[in-house]
Amino acid sequence: MKINANLSDLEQIVGRVASYTFDMDLTWDWPGGVAYYGVSRAFEVTGEQAYLERMKEWVDEYIEAGLPDWTVNTCAMGHMLLTLYEQTKDEKYAEIIHSKLDYLENDALRFGDRVLQHTVSSGNDFPEQCWADTLFMAAYFMLRAGILFDKKHLINDALHQFFWHINYLQDDNDALWYHGYNHIKQDHMSGIYWARANAWAAYTMARAARILPEGYLYPPMMHIWSSLRDQLAAIKKLQKEDGLWGTVLDYPEAYGEVSATAGIGAAMVTQGNPLHAKYVQKALDGLLANIAGNGRVLNVSGGTAVMNDISGYLGIDRKWAQGWGQGLALAFLTSVIEELKKNEARVDHKSVDAL
Repeated sequence: MKINANLSDLEQIVGRVASYTFDMDLTWDWPGGVAYYGVSRAFEVTGEQAYLERMKEWVDEYIEAGLPDWTVNTCAMGHMLLTLYEQTKDEKYAEIIHSKLDYLENDALRFGDRVLQHTVSSGNDFPEQCWADTLFMAAYFMLRAGILFDKKHLINDALHQFFWHINYLQDDNDALWYHGYNHIKQDHMSGIYWARANAWAAYTMARAARILPEGYLYPPMMHIWSSLRDQLAAIKKLQKEDGLWGTVLDYPEAYGEVSATAGIGAAMVTQGNPLHAKYVQKALDGLLANIAGNGRVLNVSGGTAVMNDISGYLGIDRKWAQGWGQGLALAFLTSVIEELKKNEARVDHKSVDAL
């Protein structure tokens, strides 16, 4: 995929975004989980050891202070732990990872065909509801853990979650994703195509297709590939002139929302369709225009439940920096950096072959 960007400049911007992220007062919950996932991707792609050391310091201090109860949302912190364990082999990180996995497998609320109910506390927050958010916070984490620890039952459960979230949340006709589904009422509640929900779905499906070895041997992966293909085909047509996607995708007057744009852009780069390059370029330019000099990602909508109507989504404030905005911005920037490095490697290889 051809992207017009300077590798060195992007790495410096990643450094500023990561630095701002470390200075935020994040806790052991999903905002921190997404934020530090982005930082862990920055480490993996750039090899900058300072990112790893600062993550380790933060986690070690939090372990000492005491960890919260597990929910679907607090399991998002498992992403950074996977990176830390991979790099350090420190068993204390593995113990927490396995504790989260045990919760998801045995204690987390489920409904229907063992579909994870979205939970944000120890209570029964949203009875028999599935949200697109769960794919990032839990299913993608389970998949990564299953691959790392070679646990096929975790891989199968993760793909099972993708399968059912696709069936419940993706519209068969226009391929966009609803934010949530209520299994009791058999409806999509307000029925809104919320942009960040679509980003959670697109990014995690693209990553699942990228990281699972021999993914073609798992039947649900065919479902994921087709779902992602059709979703991105629909989403690309809704991009605004400034490169952003509106917080409600199919409502032209909706404000441009940066975290969703970053997640969708990262999904497009990861999926790798070269004809998406022009949409990726616009999204990258739109993101860069919304990163302040100190690394703060701007115009990120606040935390959003499945709202009652469209006005609820349009009324969500975007004044403050948010962990998910920082993390998804890093996910997009690092995916572009990976792509630029791949392109450079191809050019170098061709140059050698021509000698």
